[in-house]
This record gives sequence, structure tokens and C-alpha cells, in this order.
Amino acid sequence: MEKLVFNLYSKEYQLNPYPTLSYFREHDPIHEFMFKYGKREVRSWLVTRYDDILTLFKDERITKNIQNLMSKEEIKQKSKIKEIDYIINNMLSKDPPDHTRLRSLVHKVFTPRMIERLRTRIEDISENLLDNLELNSDVELMEDYAVPLPIIIISEMMGIPVEDRNKFRKWSNAITDVSNGTEEIEKLNSSIQEFVNYLEKIIEERKKSPKDDVISGLVMAKEEGEKLSKNELLSMLFLLIVAGHETTVNLIGNGMLALLQNPEQLAKLREHPENMKTAIEELLRYTNPVELATSRYALEDFIFQGKEIKKGDMIFLGLAAANRDPKYFNDPEKLDITRKENKHLAFGHGIHFCLGAPLARLEANIAINALINRFPNIKLNVSEEDIQWRHSEILRGLVQLPIKLQ
Repeated sequence: MEKLVFNLYSKEYQLNPYPTLSYFREHDPIHEFMFKYGKREVRSWLVTRYDDILTLFKDERITKNIQNLMSKEEIKQKSKIKEIDYIINNMLSKDPPDHTRLRSLVHKVFTPRMIERLRTRIEDISENLLDNLELNSDVELMEDYAVPLPIIIISEMMGIPVEDRNKFRKWSNAITDVSNGTEEIEKLNSSIQEFVNYLEKIIEERKKSPKDDVISGLVMAKEEGEKLSKNELLSMLFLLIVAGHETTVNLIGNGMLALLQNPEQLAKLREHPENMKTAIEELLRYTNPVELATSRYALEDFIFQGKEIKKGDMIFLGLAAANRDPKYFNDPEKLDITRKENKHLAFGHGIHFCLGAPLARLEANIAINALINRFPNIKLNVSEEDIQWRHSEILRGLVQLPIKLQ
């Protein structure tokens, strides 16, 4: 049999990544491939076993910050490309001590108490959206429910006016969907610049007149005498808005698809709502709203599991592969809403564990619970082969989810 080479952009992988990830986990768990970005190719590694991924999450020979591999002149040149600078100046693309400082500043305005205070508001929004769904028997669940709920919540948290929220979805889609080619990269850069232009206006407004919202909090936040630089502030807002709704959109959409494809699990959940907490964890493990952890780079040459990793190599940690590793999950290809042993890696691990995890869990819990209780006869309104998945490098989410409510 010819050796399989990982192709992130293949139609087969985009439609269903699990057979490919299973193959590599079993036969080539530290898999070398060339990652294409526009006209560039970067030597890369796909890591698919839970133990290896957990180890590399904590390995100090790996960096999140690409600038740690660049000369002063390269950093100077890269900083002139504003679109890149806006993406890499947030905590997701930093190592300590910068990561620690940035996360501390964000945590001041993104606390668990603040998120729990949103419970009633999330319930109200869910019910209002479901009221609108009741007017139709045929519904497109992504556009009518899974997308607007998290966007409304993150927009209200950030202090974004109602009339501007649809722009975020357009910009976010352009930024998170696959960008493999010069034309797509130009579109990406254009979307980033539009996004930043908009945020700069909001920031100036908050400086003059602060409000009780996250943007004002970050504009005013200080940690040990330091505050966010302009580019750090823009990059952090950029991250919070995109990450603040993308994972939840995919969790609600993917989760409902999984439940509709496993009607016995849906029935069990409806009959035993006390299982909702474990159900959300299982949907995170089983559906993987984030398929691959964000980019990491080797700081030096080193040997890992017999493979020669070279300085500058990209390392892709396969969260979706780890979450179906049979060494850690009994019968991993099966959806089990009562699964107790479920130490999934859907939100990452270690210092980069997703800050928004409590919000995503709360929103999905409320949204799915409200939907299945309001509509006991909900079913898919699309054939399995016609289900469309977004083309994204790290996210797994649906383009549409047509359903019947009656």
C-alpha cells in the first residue's frame, strides 16, 4: 500500500477527517508533510496520539510565537505587514512572560462570575430565537439559531452595536476558512483590515467615553503598571470576537447534527436532562469544534518519538485525533452522552487552555436544551451525503443544517 500523505485541503479530509486521523494515529502518529500557505511550503508534523499531544502542549522546545524564530530584520519586515501583526499580537500567539501578562489583562474583564451572570440573558435570547423558528416547519439551524446566539452574546459583552453584528460573521468566516492561494490570502488581508478599521473607531469612542463592556475594560486594563499597546489591543479584540463565537457556533451545530444522527442518544437526553452537562462534554469530544490546535513551531532541532524535528518546523496537534484515541476513550467512535471518563482536549491544555471555555459550555448547554425541549419531533431535513462542512484549517463546522421541526 502506498504511504498516505496528509493533505489538509483534500475534499475527503474536509468532509470527514476521522478515518484519515485514525490511520495516522495507528500507522504514523508523528507524520511529516508539507503545509502549503499561498506560494510557500513549510515542513510540518501532524501529531495524532493523545499522549504525544499532551507532551508537546508542555514542551518548551516548541513556541507559539513565530517571532522567536526570526532575526531582528525579519521581525522588522514582518511588522510592516499590518494584517499579520494584528493576528500575532494576542495571547494565543505568545509564550510567557508576554502570554502571562496578556492573559492576566483579559482575565480581569472575562471572569467566570461575569460569564455566569449571562445565564439569564442567554436563556432569553435562545427562547426569542426559538419563538421565531416556530413560525416555520423547515428551518436552517445554523443561520437561524446556532450563529446568531453566540454572536449576540459576544457582541453585547464587547459593546458592539446591533446593526454591526452581521459584519463580524462575514469577517470571521473570511479569517477562519481555508486560505490556500494568493487570491484567498488577499481576501483574508482585506477582511482583517476592514475588521481593524472598525475596531479602531470603537476603541477611540471608548477612550473618550468608557462603558460597562469588555472593550472599555481592555482599553482601561493595567497589569503591574502595564497596559495593552495599540496593536496588542486590536489583536486581542480580534481574537476575542472571532474565538468568542466560532467555537460555540460549531459546538451547537455539530452537536445537534450528532444528536440527530444518533436518535437514541437524543431521546435519552430529552428524557434525562440531568445528563446535559456530560452530554456537552461528549459533544465536544465527539464533534471537535476545533479540529487542530493553532500553530506551533520548533525552537530547535530535537528528536521526538524517533522523528527528527528541525528548528522552524510547524507542529499541528490533532485535537480531533486525540479525542478519539482508543487508549483514552472506550469505544471512541460511539456517541455516549453519559460518558464519565472524558478528559478530552477540545479546549486545548496547559497555559493556552481556552479562556472562553466556560462561556462556550454555558451557551451550548442552554441552546441545545431549549431546542430539544421546545421541538420534540425535530429531525434532519437533508440527506447525509448533502451535509456541507466549512473549509477551515483548524475549525470543524457546518455550512448549513436544514431541519424539520414538526
